[in-house]
Amino acid sequence: MSDDHNLVPPPAWPETIRKIRARTPARIFVGRGASYTTQMELELRAARASALDAVWTEFDFQKDFPADFVAQWELFQVSSQAESKSQFLLRPDLGRKLSAAAKSLVAQRCFKAPDLQNVIGDGLSGAALSEQVPALFPLLQQRARANGWSIGPSFVVRYCRVGIINDVGDLLSPRVIVLLIGERPGLATAASLSAYMAYNPLSGHTDANRNLISNVHACGIRIEDAADRIANLASHMMALKRSGTTLKEDTARLP
Repeated sequence: MSDDHNLVPPPAWPETIRKIRARTPARIFVGRGASYTTQMELELRAARASALDAVWTEFDFQKDFPADFVAQWELFQVSSQAESKSQFLLRPDLGRKLSAAAKSLVAQRCFKAPDLQNVIGDGLSGAALSEQVPALFPLLQQRARANGWSIGPSFVVRYCRVGIINDVGDLLSPRVIVLLIGERPGLATAASLSAYMAYNPLSGHTDANRNLISNVHACGIRIEDAADRIANLASHMMALKRSGTTLKEDTARLP
């Protein structure tokens, strides 16, 4: 078996296996039956270390986003009720609520009832934000403007969980909210972004009231495709006035 970095299949392997391996970052057909090659073992350890770093690294939008990007979109940062990374990881419930200071600042800087409210949350991977958001966010703004939607001022939530959607909904009453949040890292990538979306989110809503577009990263959903899908789904929500399990993507309307 080959032990090189790319784990190229031996020539005797069928072309079908070659094509499958070329289409996925998943570690499949790596050889050796019940045990990994030394190279694969080292790759897995490196991937796990990268995932741990992504979870524990503190995200600061002023350092991790380009300065011109922050200035152009007038982003500001607030925090959930979690006061540290450790507390955030141990107490998911605190990550689902804005702190008192956050609510005050958001109320001051944002207006009520926009058609679309974009929120950026670090979640479990700040690396996902720094790698995906600067390219994705402007495309979302462009598509929203093309649809004639009013767009609320966007902000970053530190120590953020998905449930923050409800708190923002109670505070700002947007028609549709889009939360761009770092996904739990895996062994394929530590920089995967998710877009959680909801129509008229309120306290008490659950994942059943939300829709999700996940795996936005270099080896997953392309940035342009993610922007199209998010805008298309937001339009669908506004037309039908609902979201969640009763609403599916209208793929026929995608470019």
